[in-house]
Amino acid sequence: MPELEKSGQRKEWAALIFALAYPTLLTLVYFLWLAKSTEGAQQATYLVGKAIQFGFPLVWAGIVCSEALRWPRFTWRGIGLGIGFGLLIAGGICGLYFGWFKEAGTFAAAGKTMLDKLSGIGVTSAPIYAAVAIFYSLLHSLLEEYYWRWFAFGRLRQVVSLLPAIVISSLCFMGHHIVVLVLYFGAANPWTWLFSLATAVGGAFWAWLYNRSGSIYGPWFSHMLIDAAIFGVGFDLVRTVAAN
Repeated sequence: MPELEKSGQRKEWAALIFALAYPTLLTLVYFLWLAKSTEGAQQATYLVGKAIQFGFPLVWAGIVCSEALRWPRFTWRGIGLGIGFGLLIAGGICGLYFGWFKEAGTFAAAGKTMLDKLSGIGVTSAPIYAAVAIFYSLLHSLLEEYYWRWFAFGRLRQVVSLLPAIVISSLCFMGHHIVVLVLYFGAANPWTWLFSLATAVGGAFWAWLYNRSGSIYGPWFSHMLIDAAIFGVGFDLVRTVAAN
């Protein structure tokens, strides 16, 4: 049940509205609106924007709310479920792509758009792509779990009950992914909305797992595996497009 009194809820909602909306706005800015800008401008906007995003929870909880902050100790709670879910989805992604989509050329147009976008931000070789993939799969996935599950979902649980907290946080988690998918596939493409829905389902599962286990490590391992599969498919897709 919600833990805060009404006076505290108003303050929490102000922070939550910003936290829930900001990643989508940031993605619109650096990924879409600055798409024609220089490589340096896009990279600088990304770095500053991400620093604001991932710094906000610490400032809000630690400074504004004067809460004691400490990195969560490792626990095995939720690890098995997280890895199992991650392997299931990662296997499905790779199986569908290599077993069906690649041969059918389903994502050829998206691959061309992806290749152009990568070139525009300086990802112009396999080693650079691998470095980006490792960063996103290992570190960025952890930062997203800290942001979306520990902060956004965790603080929503203080003002609303469990189900609304899961629904709100997972739909907002989906928001910035929609921006990326619309650029790659187009707003009218059903794959855009199917993949967006899948993202929301993943976010809902991770919020549920975090609530069940009290740890971000299970969601993080799960998130890591899925991101690794996505980057693996992305590499093959852009390599195929570049070769043709």
